Amino acid sequence: MSSPERVTADLLVIGAGPTGLFATYYAGFRGLRVAVVDSLPELGGQVTAMYPEKAILDVAGFPSVKGRELVEGLVEQAATADPTYLLDRTATTLTADEDGVVVGLDDGTEVEAGAVLITAGIGKFSPRPLPAGEGWVGRGMEFFVPSFAPYAGKDVVVVGGGDSAFDWAQHLEGIARSVTLVHRREAFRAHRRTVEAVQASPVEIITKAQVTALRGEGTLEEVEITVDGEEPQVRPCQAVVAALGFVADLGTLQTWGLETEKRHVVVDSSMRTNLPRVFAAGDITEYPGKVRLIAVGFGEAATAVNNAAVAIDPEAHVFPGHSSEAD
Repeated sequence: MSSPERVTADLLVIGAGPTGLFATYYAGFRGLRVAVVDSLPELGGQVTAMYPEKAILDVAGFPSVKGRELVEGLVEQAATADPTYLLDRTATTLTADEDGVVVGLDDGTEVEAGAVLITAGIGKFSPRPLPAGEGWVGRGMEFFVPSFAPYAGKDVVVVGGGDSAFDWAQHLEGIARSVTLVHRREAFRAHRRTVEAVQASPVEIITKAQVTALRGEGTLEEVEITVDGEEPQVRPCQAVVAALGFVADLGTLQTWGLETEKRHVVVDSSMRTNLPRVFAAGDITEYPGKVRLIAVGFGEAATAVNNAAVAIDPEAHVFPGHSSEAD
């Protein structure tokens, strides 16, 4: 039997989404050797997997940037660190002490690092099911929209009241033949600007309602929508997007001894966790006043890397100087 692969690095980044990619670049800027592990086979995390065509509006310097374009830029930037990518592999074990960290992957690989930075989004996740949609996935119902092309000329029903539901309704309007957004409440959780844009568009919004049945021979042909206190209405529909959010699960991270709160990893102001030499940044973190935005994750990544640099080399400084002053 061959011995397991052993990888060494100054910093191991767990998670290759936007925050992890920026952390990779920044670690290279600090002169650290970087390895990056991600359970997905491609870089970009959830943005690549679920939102490549979605317009992102809250990244500094970009009035609007598509998810895939943002990832492309981050990958190019991260390449300057010459990282070792360990994709399509999941971190399963972690042992940390004052001398370093050893992380085991599900393929038997072991990574020895001076420090670890966890940037995994929300760990493992599964879409919240649409009760009426059982058996319809791939036959007309999906949970996210990686490409708009399959919806061209179709009657689309989007179910949900959060950012994803409104973003997809907004983007599909003008591509689909018709777009209807169905939400069980009158109030929405989406960004006010996006809600107002959808309300001003031809998208039909039906509130206090649920999709109670999907019908069709082989593929979806119509849906039944029931508004509270009214008789069900049936309308043509060839595609349903169930944007009902996700159920988060930290998976094996829960066995590592990390302090967690509300399925997130607790950190201090330097992005340290309760484990020595283990830091976290991005959506997975929890602290008072936490705001889960990509832009915030970038700042947390820089804070974490600078503090990790000192943990790896006590003679280093937390503040490295400005990048504009670098040779």
